[in-house]
Amino acid sequence: MFDTLSDRLTSVLQNLRGKGKLSDADIDATAREIRIALLEADVALPVVRQFIAQIKERAKGAEVSEALNPAQQVIKIVNEELVGILGGETRRLNLAKNPPTVIMLAGLQGAGKTTLAGKLALWLKKQGHAPLLVACDLQRPNAVQQLQVVGERAGVGTFAPEPGNGVGDPVDVARRAIEEAGRAQHDVVVVDTAGRLGVDEELMRQAADIRDAVSPDETLFVVDAMIGQDAVSTAEAFRDGVGFTGVVLTKLDGDARGGAALSVREVTGQPILFASNGEKLEDFDTFHPDRMASRILGMGDMLTLIEQAEEAFDQDQAEKAAAKLGSGEMTLEDFLEQMLAVRKMGPIGNLLGMLPGAGQMKDQLSQVDDSHLDRLQAIIRGMTPAERDNPKIINASRRQRIAKGSGVAVREVNDLVNRFYDAKKMMQQMAGRFGFGGGGAAGGGKKNRKGKKGKKVKGRGPTQPKVKGGFPGGMPMLPPGAMGGGGQGMPDLSQLGGGMNDLPPGFDPSKIKLPKNK
Repeated sequence: MFDTLSDRLTSVLQNLRGKGKLSDADIDATAREIRIALLEADVALPVVRQFIAQIKERAKGAEVSEALNPAQQVIKIVNEELVGILGGETRRLNLAKNPPTVIMLAGLQGAGKTTLAGKLALWLKKQGHAPLLVACDLQRPNAVQQLQVVGERAGVGTFAPEPGNGVGDPVDVARRAIEEAGRAQHDVVVVDTAGRLGVDEELMRQAADIRDAVSPDETLFVVDAMIGQDAVSTAEAFRDGVGFTGVVLTKLDGDARGGAALSVREVTGQPILFASNGEKLEDFDTFHPDRMASRILGMGDMLTLIEQAEEAFDQDQAEKAAAKLGSGEMTLEDFLEQMLAVRKMGPIGNLLGMLPGAGQMKDQLSQVDDSHLDRLQAIIRGMTPAERDNPKIINASRRQRIAKGSGVAVREVNDLVNRFYDAKKMMQQMAGRFGFGGGGAAGGGKKNRKGKKGKKVKGRGPTQPKVKGGFPGGMPMLPPGAMGGGGQGMPDLSQLGGGMNDLPPGFDPSKIKLPKNK
């Protein structure tokens, strides 16, 4: 959603790089371009004015003028101010000391409240809670049935004593749901309320009555990030008419400019708690202002990537895979397990998009075809256990058999085997570079286990270190060919700087060969 804003800000700040000293004219020109970029992204005018004023005040102070690298200091200021607009620090849900915790959802019709209720329930379930969905939207046709279906998909209970479609009292349903939660030992109650196409008196009165009946611990305002400036005016109306304690952004995967969503927190004073960026129930997570700001400025989001890896990868299996990877003993069977775990993390293009500097390769990343992974999986599953363990035994006749069994051409089998060896070699070198042990310059491989006179050294090899806060057991290995015909399964992270779109000198993204959609 923020691609346009990200591209504009990246371009503006890129012009500052390389300047050893910034004049007031440079700062004014940069601030003017940032103002235009924010206004084009539909950010509210009062928010833009305050944002630009803060940047100019800090950029013209000693903080920049006395810095060794003024351009990087300005980029740092823009990042910090953007984090401030988005809320500063991550805010967690306030849970009641005496269960159940009551969470009420409010917002206009079409904002995605019912689907969001299921996403929130699934997220709470993963956190160890026992949520209960409550169908208080008795106005919209089939809203009750939709909530029941969503609850079933999420694997949580749904309280829906009334059929809906204009029948039933939502305030009474909400009141009875609290009693049901206590009886069935649900520690969180998620109340889905009715919406309207626009803000009106009936909507506000019903939402206020439900609020008074259940006294929610959290009232979340659900806002469609694609509705433009109406998001701000609607948020103000709900704040004054019902009151809410937090905001949830939905449809962040859309193609709208999305700047109005950035304005909601600054205008209402209430933090953004969650963000929904897809249609699946799993496409939902806590909103982190610093990570969102980093994405908008093209700096990547490694923390989210690491968290997704920790959820997808089994800790013990990942550590074993890292040990094999570092020692050069990884087999196609191990690689298949790694590939299936990567698939759980989401589309490959999205994962690579979280890397610093990926903003310069958006067109190429959009062409990454995940169906390529399905063909790789079919090829590997068409091999015998012995062939997976030792691909060197796969001769011409075996390759023909594997190709026929997996429904691919023989050349695809050849490509997989050849690229596997290339990726294996590269990942072994990367393992040494990142300190996970293994061969290469890092030492620890079998070839390095000799003394000065060539005699073998007794004792075991180096112990695999555990990196706190990093990928569990090592970096996840992307499939050979996922990034094109170069045989590399993972971009060389050591070549990507932590700054603003820092790519290797002379790097040309247009030269990367990526698979095209079929």
